Formats: sequence, structure tokens, C-alpha cells
Amino acid sequence: MRNGLGNAVIAYVMWGLLPLYWKLFEDVPAGEILSHRIVWSFVFMVALVAIQTRWGDMAGVFKNRAALLTLVASSLLIAANWLIFIWAVNNGHVVETSLGYYITPLLNVLLAVLFLREKPNRGQWLAVALAGAAVLLIAFDYGIFPWVSVSLAGTFGLYGLAKKKIKQDASIGLFAETAIVVPLALLYWAYLGADGSAKAWMLPAGTIVELLVAGVATALPLLFFAKAAGKLSLSTLGFVQYIGPTIQLALSAFVFKETITPALIVGFAIIWTAIAVYAASSVRAARTVTPRTSGAG
Repeated sequence: MRNGLGNAVIAYVMWGLLPLYWKLFEDVPAGEILSHRIVWSFVFMVALVAIQTRWGDMAGVFKNRAALLTLVASSLLIAANWLIFIWAVNNGHVVETSLGYYITPLLNVLLAVLFLREKPNRGQWLAVALAGAAVLLIAFDYGIFPWVSVSLAGTFGLYGLAKKKIKQDASIGLFAETAIVVPLALLYWAYLGADGSAKAWMLPAGTIVELLVAGVATALPLLFFAKAAGKLSLSTLGFVQYIGPTIQLALSAFVFKETITPALIVGFAIIWTAIAVYAASSVRAARTVTPRTSGAG
């Protein structure tokens, strides 16, 4: 339990601090940064799978047509999520990335109803309604729909849904996903080279080295998370996962000096209330189910 909790905290702290890393390359277009993230993640995962000698597991994944189609969908979704996140960080929208990851678990409730036929309880529906009200309030305050937040939540929520369809551990899943999209990243590199518009390779040598670490920065949190998920209950993970967006919110306010309006504070307060309602109702539901499960054994 302690090891699982420690791994979960490490994973979400790393995810929360990622904006600091992507800010190192804010002079490089988001699409080019994404291509590097994909390529170096693939290189890192090749090395990891080779060390683990799990090539047989990988071959099995690519032989299963249904799993392969789902992997293509999950690959495109996570690539879109990464692109939106990188663009948002380097264009002064870290507070919106924080909001996006706050509402992701609540969006998952809707996805579970629509695609998995799950039946949330009244408290969970109330949490979803509160989150929706908060998004509308923030949209009204912004004057535009907070598309960054909703897009991040939507792509990551659908990514989680796809991952639920194909039950794989983090290393095999991430290897397969990066392998599927790495040809697109290499084609983009070729286009930038032919066009003469590549900026990443023009960075100082030290910054280029830092960019090469993108694979490690991508894979390590996922691997820590995978270890945590195997040892912790879903409700415990639900509480820990809010470490990431909380760190991002603090960075947006105190490091990146983004504008935090009173309406935005109210909106986040409603989101936190929704999280508390959702967590309390989920814990109550889990306590109701546990005795029945124990008695059946």
C-alpha cells in the first residue's frame, strides 16, 4: 500500500511539473515539440522493452486486429492530448490545462454511462452537474468557450476509455502507441527539413540535450502510475490524481503569472466542490459494495 501510494504521488508530481519542462522549448512550435516527444518516447520504450525482453508480448499486440484498431485510436488521442497540452503551456494557458485535468475524472462518468453502461449514483451525477456549471461560468468570464480545458479532458477521457478496452501494462501500451505514430513524426521531420523551417535543431546544444529527455519525461510517470494502479484502490487513486492539476494551477499563478480572475476562482471552487462530492459518493458506494463482496467469498 505504501509503495503504491508513493509511486502514485511520484507520477502525479511529475505530471504536475511538466509545464516547467515544456517551457524550456517555448520558441519551438508545438507540433515540432510533439514530434520530438513521440520519437524520443519511442526510442526510450524500444530500449525498455529490449531490457525486459518482451518482444513476444509486442508481437501478440500487433497480431490482434481488434486490439490494433483500438491502439490506433488511443495513439491518435494521446498525441492530440500532448499537442494541445504543449501548445497551451507555451502560449500562456497553463490555468486552462489545470482545469482540463480537474474535470477529466468527472467527464469519465459521462463516458462510462455512454459507452460502458455504468450507472452513477446521485452524488456522482451532482458532481458532473457542478462541473458543467463551473465550465459555463468560466466560459462566460473568458468570453469564449474554454476549448483547451474541454479538449484536454475529452481527449484524455476517450484515451482512458480506449485503454480500458485493451488491458495492457504501461510499457507495452506506450511502446505500441508510439510505434504507431512515430512514422507520422518522422514524416513531419522530413517536411520541416525540406522546408528549412525546423527550429529544434537550431537550439543551443544544452537545450537540445534537454529535448532528447522528452522520452524519459513521458514514459517515467506512466510507469510509476502503472505500479501504483496495481496496488491501490480506484478511490485512492482518485484522490491522488488531483495532485497534478493542483501543481499546474499553482505554477500558472505563481511562476507563469497568468491572470486569475475572481470568476475563475469561483469556477475552480465549484470544481473542487464537485470533486469532494464525487469522492464522498464514490467512497460511500465502495463501502456499500465491499461487505457484499466479502460475504460472497
